[in-house]
Amino acid sequence: MSDLLPHALSVRENAHAPYSKFQVGAALRTKSGSVFVGCNVENVAFPEGTCAEAGAIAAMVAAGEREIAEVCVVAGSPTPVPPCGGCRQKLAEFAAGDVRVTLATTAGTLEHTTVAALLPGAFDAGHMA
Repeated sequence: MSDLLPHALSVRENAHAPYSKFQVGAALRTKSGSVFVGCNVENVAFPEGTCAEAGAIAAMVAAGEREIAEVCVVAGSPTPVPPCGGCRQKLAEFAAGDVRVTLATTAGTLEHTTVAALLPGAFDAGHMA
């Protein structure tokens, strides 16, 4: 079990999901060892909501950190839920391909993967050279 899971489970309880009722929590650890968390925040204008992973990344950047060392995402779903496509790209911005990603359910099912496995062929700064 990832030691980030309790952080993700705890912040999941703060999710604002009045429309979907689908609460998601995310926790990440940076290279310095700091832990940042985020939860999904829905908006009645659905495209304006924020994913849990994006919230954790925003908190990390606001604190001056830039390198993700590990990630954990948890949802109350039958099977572990991977990050959406946009969040996969956001994770790839701050994490190396081999960074471990733990996907979990509130019932305790865990899956382990990596950023590269979630987003093969990620767009990166090298494409802009």
